[in-house]
Amino acid sequence: MVDRTGRDWTRLQRRIRDIAILVAFALLASACSSLRKDYVKQPSAALQPVYDTPSSRYVEGEVKQHGDVSGFRLLTRSNNALLSRLALIDHAAHSIDLQYYIFADDDTGRLVAQRLLAAADRGVRVRLLLDDVSIDDKNHVFDALDAHEKIQVRRFNPFNTSNPSLPSKIAQFILEGQRLNRRMHNKSFIVDGVVAIVGGRNIGDAYFDASVETNFRDLDVIAIGKVVGEAEQAFDNYWNSDAAYPVKAFKDHHGSVADLDKLRVRLKQHARAFAESDYAQVAMEDLPNGPTADRRGEWFWGFGELVADQPEKIETSRDEPQFRIGPKVKMILDAAQKQVLITTPYFVPGKSGTRYLVGLATRGVEVEALTNSLASTDEPAAYAGYSNYRRNLLEGGVKLFELRPVAGGSQPATAFGTSGGVALHAKSIVVDTRWVFVGSMNMDQRSKLLNTEMGVIVDCPELAQAVARFFGKAIEPASAFHVKLEDPKEGGKTGRLEWITQDNGVPVIVDSEPEATVARKLEVDLLKLLPIDGLL
Repeated sequence: MVDRTGRDWTRLQRRIRDIAILVAFALLASACSSLRKDYVKQPSAALQPVYDTPSSRYVEGEVKQHGDVSGFRLLTRSNNALLSRLALIDHAAHSIDLQYYIFADDDTGRLVAQRLLAAADRGVRVRLLLDDVSIDDKNHVFDALDAHEKIQVRRFNPFNTSNPSLPSKIAQFILEGQRLNRRMHNKSFIVDGVVAIVGGRNIGDAYFDASVETNFRDLDVIAIGKVVGEAEQAFDNYWNSDAAYPVKAFKDHHGSVADLDKLRVRLKQHARAFAESDYAQVAMEDLPNGPTADRRGEWFWGFGELVADQPEKIETSRDEPQFRIGPKVKMILDAAQKQVLITTPYFVPGKSGTRYLVGLATRGVEVEALTNSLASTDEPAAYAGYSNYRRNLLEGGVKLFELRPVAGGSQPATAFGTSGGVALHAKSIVVDTRWVFVGSMNMDQRSKLLNTEMGVIVDCPELAQAVARFFGKAIEPASAFHVKLEDPKEGGKTGRLEWITQDNGVPVIVDSEPEATVARKLEVDLLKLLPIDGLL
């Protein structure tokens, strides 16, 4: 019987072989362009809010009572995050603007698509802006949706063909790597110009606890008030940017009315089947009074700002701070006096970021960070980058926690987008239980320099406390490993790394990445030798 480590070695060997074959043939793959870069696209702008529905009138009343501040609710539970989005779509009367890095053609992705189509059928204008790197539209869902007179779909920074094969993608990356390596990582969901969802979740099963393989622990906020208009402005900037192309700009496939009719039937059938699924039944039992977006009740009120990188960020070959949100996020960190709580799935602070966080700790600020463990991460390369700075962070007084995977979850040696059952995907910062950042930005060099990002910065102690509770729950011993340096022996050097957790209430201490296979550890050791920090 082959044990788990043996199977992982076999997978790793096969993956290396497959990559070698793909790279060998990549430049021979077809990279002929079907994208018309001279395609004339019509600019458009967010519609002005019209408060003519019960939902919008409720929001208008709440906002008027609180002046210039904005209202926020946390979406910590994944099924609530899905149902809240569906409720907002179902309540939409005028416009829906969606901007996502991933919109998967899976159960929850098709359910959201079905609701968007139903909204368009009743006259709601839908604009859907998707980053092109993760689009898998072999079923031509987005082409068919775009055939609807009320739906427009655009791709951000697209490949030269609408549905490139893996060899073709590799070939295009080799030929145009400087451009294609820069992606739109933003996530926003805006309805009628009066309510928005901003945070870490994409659209897909893994983000809503509906995947049978991997699910992400994530975080969003529902927002009303001033920041919604700022979110619409950010959306318009991307929608009308030079990097956003209508799907009709591709010559190889255009959806027709007949395609749309077939899609409508298929999505309705899927929606009926999903409504009868165990997932839907559990969600209804879990949320007996409806999703958060469907309830009237308390909001966290505070002065908030929607921050978003400029789309021009992908065009520059050097760091241009005026194009990115990092300096604004740093302002709240600079103001820290007591505590900073960082949640980030990919934590590659680099030398300057490490010095900065250690500097905060040195002046008496309690700095705690939660990221993925090697066993939970879906990106071993990012973990390799993080591990290069881990000891310096710990020696400088920064407290580190790594999320545990679900017990028994499978873990391939080379993940390439999968992880062991559960992985961290939330991105947040809490400063002095007063200021909060929630958004799409990881604390790594890719988010800083390559991808475009967005989020909200809010001055609100109540919201800060709620996000701090989310952090506190996630770092409990049963949920996370506390990474520490072993106390050095008398007269000895700094101690070795220890991972401290609990199993059935019993403390457990190990001296190597827990629950990670030998093959994955070797993979990380090899990745650490490569100068790839700037790509992580």
